[in-house]
Amino acid sequence: MRPPAGLNSSLRVLASRELQQRVQGLTRMDRVRLFIDNLMRPLALPFAGGVFSAVILFSMWVVPSYPVRAASTSDIPISVTTAAAVRRMAPIATTAGEDVVVDVAIDGDGRMIDYSIVSGDVSNDGALRRSIEGFLLLTSFTPATGSFGQPVAAKLRLTLRSSHIDVIG
Repeated sequence: MRPPAGLNSSLRVLASRELQQRVQGLTRMDRVRLFIDNLMRPLALPFAGGVFSAVILFSMWVVPSYPVRAASTSDIPISVTTAAAVRRMAPIATTAGEDVVVDVAIDGDGRMIDYSIVSGDVSNDGALRRSIEGFLLLTSFTPATGSFGQPVAAKLRLTLRSSHIDVIG
């Protein structure tokens, strides 16, 4: 049995009128919510899938995929590090009776980049301070080495005495 020919169009007209009555009864806020709901439903599943896959890929990137094992005692270390050292010293004339301890910061090229006087009263003795500064400027240093022999910045402590100089790296 076949439905009448006008039944399909009359049902569409009836559904359209019902929808129009429901939409006219909605407030402006309800219409905005309906618009957003209709807009977001088709996007919700792809968005959730994208977030889920991003979390999985990020966790695979952050967490190492290989097992970490402790180094055995028979392993030979391949990275050798050395401390900074004094290559050539300039002469220094100290008139102070006490020792002067100086921390020197050395860059990767062996140049002094900063210094600080740790102990010794040089605040009142300007000549001694200038003598220490001249000594540090004319002294050449060997830079420290890090992993695989690459030069790195380091600190060096010098003890200046009137009779000799002790270097502790």
